[in-house]
Amino acid sequence: MSDCCTKKDHSQSRQGEGVCPADGHHCKPVGMQTILHHLSQPWVLALSDQPYYFCDSPACDVVYFGRDGTVLNRSVIRTVVGIKEASESAPLCYCFGVSKSDAQTNPGVRAFVVEQTKKGHCTCTTSHPSGRCCLKDFPREDRSK
Repeated sequence: MSDCCTKKDHSQSRQGEGVCPADGHHCKPVGMQTILHHLSQPWVLALSDQPYYFCDSPACDVVYFGRDGTVLNRSVIRTVVGIKEASESAPLCYCFGVSKSDAQTNPGVRAFVVEQTKKGHCTCTTSHPSGRCCLKDFPREDRSK
């Protein structure tokens, strides 16, 4: 399986995380390759070589921010950031074009994404704005049926 979807030990402290300057939310680091992939016009921004973070807080307009105070809001991002959109047509899986409603209405979608990810056919590190796997964002199966 691709290393983008392997389980990580989250029992450690929040070392390496950044704090969003807009809402104080703790955020995970994100690579420059991911950021450049999602910016509308990366060539007009002077991004410095520093750690950057992805803000996954749904109500926050900030998508990426740097340690030096650089803030990249939704207005400079060409990608619809699904976690920040209430619409059911918002993307959930960027690798395979799955929307929130696709995942809710078709039970086979999650299985397909899991299978393709295991085969290494995903591109999460650049396709997903967070740089991480989307599988954690999929709706949980209803096991009460």
